[in-house]
Amino acid sequence: MGNVKIINPGLLTLIEDSGRYGYQQYGVPVSGVMDTFSHRVSNILVGNDELEAVLEATMMGPQIEFMDQMAIAITGGNLSPVINGRAVPMWESIIVNKGDRLSFQGLRSGCRSYIAFSGGIKVPEVMGSKSTYTRGKIGGFKGRPLKAGDILEVGTPIESPARLGGRKTPPEFVPEYSTTLELRVTLGPQEDCFTIDGINTFLSDYYEVTNECDRMGYRLKGKNIEHVKGGDIISDGIAMGAVQVPGHGQPIIMLADRQTTGGYTKIANVIWADLPRIAQAKPGDKIRFVKVTVPEAQQLIREMEDKISAIKKTCVSSEVVSTRLLRFKINGKTYEVKVEEIE
Repeated sequence: MGNVKIINPGLLTLIEDSGRYGYQQYGVPVSGVMDTFSHRVSNILVGNDELEAVLEATMMGPQIEFMDQMAIAITGGNLSPVINGRAVPMWESIIVNKGDRLSFQGLRSGCRSYIAFSGGIKVPEVMGSKSTYTRGKIGGFKGRPLKAGDILEVGTPIESPARLGGRKTPPEFVPEYSTTLELRVTLGPQEDCFTIDGINTFLSDYYEVTNECDRMGYRLKGKNIEHVKGGDIISDGIAMGAVQVPGHGQPIIMLADRQTTGGYTKIANVIWADLPRIAQAKPGDKIRFVKVTVPEAQQLIREMEDKISAIKKTCVSSEVVSTRLLRFKINGKTYEVKVEEIE
């Protein structure tokens, strides 16, 4: 167990976990982290359940003082993390000591960083989740973004910090964040509300992320997408990654804090495996949509899960099941060697 103190909260730092499921019929959004891959890996690196709550920092990271020794991991977008003024690596576990300070020196790539603490963050669950939903003022730390002076309690890790340090994500699994990205989509559920030219425009032109982008959704700008008879429908459910196109013809990608229903036509849905990539996009980045089939999207999910499994294997601590002490005598000198059997 331990505590961390928020010295400066940065632009927007929230407590988020995998989300609040089962309440959308009551109008409660799922919320949760924007980048599920970075979230899960950060927890794996420090020995937590992969769905445990972490800090999600957007564009400008916080300054945090550690009041106890613990292991941490920083994943996601590169906001230039430093501890006590020295640069520290991302995508691996780090041991921090009492009095150490973590801060961020500026955005280099991506948009959101994730900070996991060994033992997880101890805050009350609301409707089964620790995630912060700021519009509803529920979850997280008092239902709001973190502020200077907040003290967060960290749980008890499954292993000592010393055993958790030095775990690294294999380089081939560390994402690269570009300012131009392709997002794979499946068409529908209202693709028949768009002309053939409108669908071709959607799949061929680049769209730019505007300043109107947050955890609820990303407004894009580009060539207008043509409807058959306008952009309004009877309200229905909105999935994570749904691409709404209102009557003005400009697409909106709906994200973690999206409303549960909406009355605009949805031309497509970003596939699950690509949602972490849109979560790392920022204003000015360019997006092109690429059509895939549902079986292809499902295969890409399996590939992402294979990456997670491979990362887990590299982070599993070996358990000592037996120990033997051997003595050798070489050139008149006696040497003792401890041999451990691990599994």
